[in-house]
Amino acid sequence: MEPSLPSASSSLKPYACDTCSYRCSQSQRLKEHARTHTGEKPYACDVCEYRSSLLAHLKNHARTHTGEKPYACDVCGSAYNSSGSLKTHFLTHTGQKRYACDACEYRTCSRNSLNRHARTHTGEKPYACDVCEYRCSRPANLQMHARTHTGEKPYACDVCEYRCSRPANLQMHARTHTGEKPYACDICGSAYTTSSSLKTHFLTHTGEKPYACDICGSVYTTSGSLKQHFLTHTGQKPYACDECEYITCLRGNLKRHALTHTGEKPYACDVCEFRSADLPYLKIHARTHTGEKPYACDACEYRTCSISTLKRHALTHTGEKPYACDTCGYTCTTSSSLKIHARTHTGDKPYACDKCGSAYTTSGSLKTHFLTHTGEKPYACDACEYRTCSRGNLKKHALTHTGEKPYACDVCEYRSYRLRDLKSHVRTHTG
Repeated sequence: MEPSLPSASSSLKPYACDTCSYRCSQSQRLKEHARTHTGEKPYACDVCEYRSSLLAHLKNHARTHTGEKPYACDVCGSAYNSSGSLKTHFLTHTGQKRYACDACEYRTCSRNSLNRHARTHTGEKPYACDVCEYRCSRPANLQMHARTHTGEKPYACDVCEYRCSRPANLQMHARTHTGEKPYACDICGSAYTTSSSLKTHFLTHTGEKPYACDICGSVYTTSGSLKQHFLTHTGQKPYACDECEYITCLRGNLKRHALTHTGEKPYACDVCEFRSADLPYLKIHARTHTGEKPYACDACEYRTCSISTLKRHALTHTGEKPYACDTCGYTCTTSSSLKIHARTHTGDKPYACDKCGSAYTTSGSLKTHFLTHTGEKPYACDACEYRTCSRGNLKKHALTHTGEKPYACDVCEYRSYRLRDLKSHVRTHTG
């Protein structure tokens, strides 16, 4: 019998793993591969707790601290901290997706992406936290989770003092400085800084609210909103102000409240001088310039630029007035209206005119009063030359053209287009 010749694979890759079928052409490569079985990670990061089985991986990791990205794409200029990441990125330009899932039609240009995707079918979560019961399918997720225990925030903003534990969060934060909003809605054109914000926004068009409260049945578009709502049942208010006794169940509310102490209004309108302490309020204000009214009433043709305004409007159809005064039984549709009403009992008039000292119960009344000093009358009648400094006065004036008298006496057939006239008339019955 003639001796068998060595196979081409064994001659080109003479070093074989004793544990699996892996073969390679260099002894050093075999030593490195062996660590995938032993779990040995001899290379440690000087900055954080990261460890690696390969020196090359440690070098790549070190660039997450230095920010160095020496490998740049010739097509779009995107930069990466490893040549492998650049090669994978380049496939997004060629459209090549050579890695295919055996269980579904998923294809990708990255072997690692395929491995991670495969776990969506198996449900495997091989990476476990040493501190709590958290498990995940990706080592990167475990590293980021670990920072919730250590408090480490290695990623810093170049513009402000913001720091975070995830590079993705830093990228999203950077857009608050650049104003970039790469994710746009196909239906209304609203743009957002994150894909998750766009997905949440899209639910306002579909009406879908997949997260429901087990206690009261209230439904929400995000799991975060549901968690915050649940605190209204437990009464828990974990967020406390350092300046006063204010406490709340929402972190966002605490941040907005803090601005009442500093007076800061960091969000500015590009069209007028309006500034706000709250970004959502700025977005709502912007619609006063664009005329956009994305929220529509199901019962009538009413449309508005604010979902909270739509909720208040809906109460005009149901007649519901959930806010009641403890002193006189007065009921209203909003908590702010109840606060204003309460001042009729306390006599509190916190809004004072700088010119004449006149005081008012609401900031809106003060603004209207101030126009009497400037002489400005921004509200004009469409039917005649009447102008006024008050929107309420314009509405009452409009009734003189329509003949409508919405205020009716309960005793006789008397009707009036002004509430104060009705009150005067009622005294003719009561004496």
